[in-house]
Amino acid sequence: MDVQTWTWILVGLTFSLYIGVAIWSRAGSTKDFYVAGGGVPSVANGMATAADWMSAASFISMAGIISFAGRDGSVYLMGWTGGYVLLALLLAPYLRRFGKFTVPDFIGDRYYSGWARFVALLCAIFVSFTYVAGQMRGVGIVFSRMLFGDMDTVLGMTPINAGVVIGMVVVLFYAVLGGMKGITYTQVAQYCVLIFAFMVPAIFLSIQMAGTPIPQLGFGGGNEGGYLLDQLDGLSKELGFAAYTEGQKSTTDVFFITAALMCGTAGLPHVIVRFYTVKKASAARSSALWALLFIAILYTTAPAISVFARTNLLKTVDNASYAEVPEWFKKWENVDLIQFDDKNGDGRIQYTGPNAAAMGLPANELTIDKDIMVLANPEIARLPNWVVALVAAGGLAAALSTAAGLLLVISTSVAHDMVKKTIAPIIGMQLTERGELIWARCAAAVAVVIAGYFGIKPPAFVAEVVAFAFGLAAASFFPAIILGIFSKRTTTAGAVSGMVAGLVFTASYIIWFKFISPQSNVEANWWLGISPEGIGTLGMVLNFVVAVLVSIATPRPPQEIRDLVDRVRLPRAAFGEEDSGPVDH
Repeated sequence: MDVQTWTWILVGLTFSLYIGVAIWSRAGSTKDFYVAGGGVPSVANGMATAADWMSAASFISMAGIISFAGRDGSVYLMGWTGGYVLLALLLAPYLRRFGKFTVPDFIGDRYYSGWARFVALLCAIFVSFTYVAGQMRGVGIVFSRMLFGDMDTVLGMTPINAGVVIGMVVVLFYAVLGGMKGITYTQVAQYCVLIFAFMVPAIFLSIQMAGTPIPQLGFGGGNEGGYLLDQLDGLSKELGFAAYTEGQKSTTDVFFITAALMCGTAGLPHVIVRFYTVKKASAARSSALWALLFIAILYTTAPAISVFARTNLLKTVDNASYAEVPEWFKKWENVDLIQFDDKNGDGRIQYTGPNAAAMGLPANELTIDKDIMVLANPEIARLPNWVVALVAAGGLAAALSTAAGLLLVISTSVAHDMVKKTIAPIIGMQLTERGELIWARCAAAVAVVIAGYFGIKPPAFVAEVVAFAFGLAAASFFPAIILGIFSKRTTTAGAVSGMVAGLVFTASYIIWFKFISPQSNVEANWWLGISPEGIGTLGMVLNFVVAVLVSIATPRPPQEIRDLVDRVRLPRAAFGEEDSGPVDH
């Protein structure tokens, strides 16, 4: 069978599985909708957390970024993995013991302030929408190339847009029907699909290119031509690119970008909420360890995929005749994710880097979207059609799992934090559990439509907004949560002042270099040599400093808040209690 037929079969089977699980585990209460009833087993929660964490960015984009950026791309690998470790060790168990459904709920109650809750609510919604729009676009890319083939239109729309709409319908069904309960068990299935889809081609390629079935060893090994990394360095230099294993970024910038990614991702609300779905704090710790194991399988394989894909790509397209390029090249070209411009009219592909002119090489004629590397990799290596289709199903699983988690954060933030905790008390409205559930489902439906719109019509600055989102989370959520857990002295004024200072500083820096004066976005103009992608780290430090200084200058928090911090942070045995649920507050 051809790739398209295999893809329809595998995607159809996996989508049927997701919908079936959602029907089986549909939510019947707000606790089911928000935190899956609080009774998910640790191993299952670890799988669901891993699926929630490993979005289309992890499955599709990360290996593509590393393929093109080489060593510099490792900041994403280190930052995202380190962010999860920070989350698991510093935040998850304590937030679970606090017992609230959302991050704005924690910040609002810990800092006894509606303003703090409102700032956290806006941040949660902004960060979540940024990511969910990217996931929907990833769904559209997979559908357009793998399922719709050479079709010019589908349902009166372009293939990418039709793919986004189909993804919207599927996510809407199990997110609105099942809530966190349906999403959790669906994400368990999606993790199994995505990790199998990622590892199978990696193992095939490792055997093919390095003679070992272990990709983590294969990309550091070699074949009769020598070590793979040495081969890739040589190919890269010959074509005017920098050596793959040599970074172009300064050590300072690498540190700040990695730290911003770590602290930003540790504060992402859609992953934090996963630790409320287990029975007690000890289960949150064990599920965090399980999730780290499940995440490590993909994250330690991604560098290998990057090396295999980059090596095969350079060998395939360098100086190849355009009339004789493989079928996969033309198919990706049809959806504008590969573009060939024959500048010298010789009918051959000149794929050269920024140093081409100095080396006397022709100007570059090939533009490749980084996001296609994982999806195109099996075809480039001429693996079986079912493997190509399997990767498409895995990419959809990764995108849909994270999209569902993000949509749930948006819906719970609107229903629980905005309507129930903010608007209802002001207008004197009594919101029942059934009413809150209706608000949550309506908010999820609206959020799916908005996310789909941005997936169909992404702003031209999507890549910049992603950097902004990480900086925003690092400069706002992370310090507020850390101080809320570990400092009894932090006051409302301190927390809010710190969040505002961090946000304003980080946003101003990124907006200036990314939007107002992009031509000045060069290292010589950066403050202390820190790029906009890494400035969130400095914003985070500013947040901490302002929060501490303002807290010292203002009256201590009430005694009940200080007691609450003790009960969240200290072992329950110190109070003669069992570790069986949230603290009483």
